[in-house]
Amino acid sequence: MNYDVIVVGGGHAGIEASLASARMGKKTLLITMLVEQIGAASCNPAIGGLAKGHLVRELDALGGEMGLCTDATGIQFRILNASKGAAVQGSRAQIDMDKYREYMRKVCHNTPNLEVYQDEVTELLVKNTNEVYGVKTKLTEEFTSKKVILTTGTFMRGLVHIGENKYDAGRAWELPSTTLSLQLKELGLNVGRLKTGTPARLDGNSIDFSSMDMHGGDVNPVPFSFRTNKLEFKPTQYPCYITYTNEKTHEIISSNFYRAPLFTGQIEGLGPRYCPSIEDKVNRFAERDRHQLFLEPQTAMCTEYYINGMSSSLPIDVQKQMIHSVAGLENAKIIRYGYAIEYDYVDPTELQHTLETKKVKNLYHAGQINATTGYEEAAAQGLMAGINACLAIDEKEPFILRRDEAYIGVLIDDLVTKGTNEPYRMFTSRAEYRLLLREENADLRLSSYGHALGLIDSETIAKVENKRKTLSDAIEFMANEWITSKKENLELLESIGEEKINDKVLLVDLIGRNSIDAAKFDKLVPSYSSMDDYIKEQIIIEAKYYRYIQKQQKQIEKMKKMLKASIPDDFSYRGLPGLSNEVIEKLEKHRPPTLFNASLISGITPAALDIIHLNLNMFVKNTKK
Repeated sequence: MNYDVIVVGGGHAGIEASLASARMGKKTLLITMLVEQIGAASCNPAIGGLAKGHLVRELDALGGEMGLCTDATGIQFRILNASKGAAVQGSRAQIDMDKYREYMRKVCHNTPNLEVYQDEVTELLVKNTNEVYGVKTKLTEEFTSKKVILTTGTFMRGLVHIGENKYDAGRAWELPSTTLSLQLKELGLNVGRLKTGTPARLDGNSIDFSSMDMHGGDVNPVPFSFRTNKLEFKPTQYPCYITYTNEKTHEIISSNFYRAPLFTGQIEGLGPRYCPSIEDKVNRFAERDRHQLFLEPQTAMCTEYYINGMSSSLPIDVQKQMIHSVAGLENAKIIRYGYAIEYDYVDPTELQHTLETKKVKNLYHAGQINATTGYEEAAAQGLMAGINACLAIDEKEPFILRRDEAYIGVLIDDLVTKGTNEPYRMFTSRAEYRLLLREENADLRLSSYGHALGLIDSETIAKVENKRKTLSDAIEFMANEWITSKKENLELLESIGEEKINDKVLLVDLIGRNSIDAAKFDKLVPSYSSMDDYIKEQIIIEAKYYRYIQKQQKQIEKMKKMLKASIPDDFSYRGLPGLSNEVIEKLEKHRPPTLFNASLISGITPAALDIIHLNLNMFVKNTKK
């Protein structure tokens, strides 16, 4: 009954936390409400997307399971923003929700050092008023541990809304957790309320797909995991379908606003800004005469479809009418109705960068309890919480990724320093150094960390290092190889449809042209033509970003140097233009000895650090005078 780490909740965060802990050699217990629901995709049947795909790739590079599971259970793979630069592209896969859940449950059951137990955690065991040492369950079992990780999803005081009806649930027809958040409040943590939602699911046999546009997967699908064999990756892919709402749909919805929990005051929590319900979209964008809907298969059997873009908590009679007003859905049979769910979360500024709470020792939070939305954001936090819990047990330095190292670093830094009052979603625009943090180089950025932590094996890290050397050698060669404007070079450029050069140019800049593809690359660098296509693609991408990366590396080095700056005890933050009163109060309270220490204080943004640094230099100069 005694463990090193206890993980509460078997969702995407809980899975990664418990697997990381167990694989790092810690005796781990995963407690979940329903063992059958480990790894359940509560909402959409997909993994990844813009910026979210980055998180999955980074998770995989560190030794997480989500990417491998997606490759094994995916039923459609696409690269989003494929026509744009690699830095803003995002991998997305439709998954077979049943197989995904079965895969994850099997992995959890068969991972050494990991035990799975079905029960509801009703209470944290606490000593010395603020030190957690285990949990108590609904069946009155007590389990002690050195660390506890809460990954409660939407279950803390979960309340489902369907029209005027509402009932307690953590997910449709699943029991909520009713006591944990109350105890967290008693422990002094700031607990708030949020809302999310999901659309209806339809019987695939009752949908008229002939009136919809088919949306297939990529011809040459790319796996999520760096550990999946790319040459052998040939999944069976199934199409999604696109249709639209119309004026009739909008009239049905708007005429029933008075019955919408979102507008009647029945729902108190704030929902995700970037994934609004259909009634919210119709209300906010009244000038639009239609909204796009994606019909996504939930399994390879294609018997049940998810209506992406039609999340709703409207009454069931209204949901019937609005669904049947859509082209192709006139005779659709509804298997499950859409609903909204309110739940408790804890203000993420209550956390350290390790995801341990500041006020309660040995207690970590990951996933929607930290006000995030999305499977990917949850899984990334779960992995980091699991890793840091283990490192703390071993009295080792915490594992904290910087903003220039990973989207995971951006995610956690945003949460614990800025906080949020609405469900947080990752976007590429949130990352200042996104040219460095591309999907395809996540293994180069992070696998060495995963290996050092014992989560990436030696064979995998050897492949990563071989890739690193190949790319490095290629870029070094091209950065020192001049292409002159002699006749044969000009003729070669003309033969492949490239603009001529008037003077000598470095090969890396020539390959860095937007118009250069693999075929042209083979002509320009014939010595590399026999290379694997995947590696050639990486070389071309590295060349395209070569000059930009150099600039960003200089910015990063400048930032690292800046963070080392000491802050004198008599330095005054009062009167510094650009600093809010809240920021000033926090700085005066904590009195950080360096800018790096200041950066770890919640609410201290990079812009605030720049202001402090600028005035710090002036202060030092004036002091010397």
